[in-house]
Amino acid sequence: MKARPAKAPPIPAHPGVTVLEDEVVWDGRFPLQRVRFTYTRFDGSRSGELVWELWRRHAGVAVLPYDPVADSVALIEQFRLPALAAGLDPIMVECPAGLREIGEAPEAVAVRETLEETGLSPDRFELICRTMLMQGGCDETMHYYAARVRLPEAGTGGEHGLLDEHENTRVLIVPAEEAFAMLDANRIMNTTAMVCLWWLRHHRARLRQEWA
Repeated sequence: MKARPAKAPPIPAHPGVTVLEDEVVWDGRFPLQRVRFTYTRFDGSRSGELVWELWRRHAGVAVLPYDPVADSVALIEQFRLPALAAGLDPIMVECPAGLREIGEAPEAVAVRETLEETGLSPDRFELICRTMLMQGGCDETMHYYAARVRLPEAGTGGEHGLLDEHENTRVLIVPAEEAFAMLDANRIMNTTAMVCLWWLRHHRARLRQEWA
């Protein structure tokens, strides 16, 4: 029998949850499980039988590089096929981000992905939050960080990304107020960058004192 992929372990036991069937139906880069189960409803009764497809991406990390002296952030642009499929502009404005392998420390991923996608080397981090992106169908959990960096002048970020992964990112160095204006105008259309910028808007004054 073929071993289960590491990213698609069986559903863990939990009070009130009865797993009737748990099958890996696709073993690609991101496995897909089909799970047949019931659970205990809030009134104590047993739910009907459900069949869910579960996309196993494991975990990721995203970083908002912030220069407290220049009061600017580094965002990236890159091509996203799902955005094109959704009828949106496929060049998305995002935060540097990447996947975390099993057992890998989130801050180590934050350092690596920031360097790969922006060429910047953070020297300090603060955890923004730990959250899920698609709790209705995917197990991916995200660590969001703010990172202290020293930024060059706006418009000089250049292009980055790993060539062997065909990755191409373009860095946008933007004053914080301009980034907030982009957020308010809905020019940033992904949850990760939105959450990170909303957090910075709330914590910016404190960071400028503590990180300067």
